[in-house]
Amino acid sequence: MTGSVMAENDTSLDEADRSILNRIQSDFPITSRPYLSIAQEIGLTEEEVLDRVLRLKQSGIIRRIGGNFVPGKLGYVSTLCAASVPPEKLAQFTDAVNRHPGVTHNYLRENAFNVWFTFIAPSMEEIEDNLKTISAETGITEILNLPATKVFKIKAQFDV
Repeated sequence: MTGSVMAENDTSLDEADRSILNRIQSDFPITSRPYLSIAQEIGLTEEEVLDRVLRLKQSGIIRRIGGNFVPGKLGYVSTLCAASVPPEKLAQFTDAVNRHPGVTHNYLRENAFNVWFTFIAPSMEEIEDNLKTISAETGITEILNLPATKVFKIKAQFDV
């Protein structure tokens, strides 16, 4: 399991916060009490770790904590999508995209194709049907479906 961490040079993080953030990014303990395991490793109590993780989540430094799975090994397919969305339709479009449970990332870019998102589903047909639904709901007809032909996985571990 990994945790997505966003610590944009936040100087209010103390050493304990940094230790927690560094620890939860990769190899999250798979135990009945993972925060106790982390606490024992870094010299805090379980309650202190839980309180700090909650504070870091509430402040937006931690975006999410969850499992990352290889879609193909679970019988799923994934694709990268890009859409050209006028500024006045961004909120409507991103809301429509984010309602789909198979969307794992959604990013705004400065480009003609300004909204990029990843989609995971049991089949490419399901993804294509969902893209048609999004298009019909939002009026955005230019949505690229860019399935990977070869996957290159990198590990993103940030020393906080």
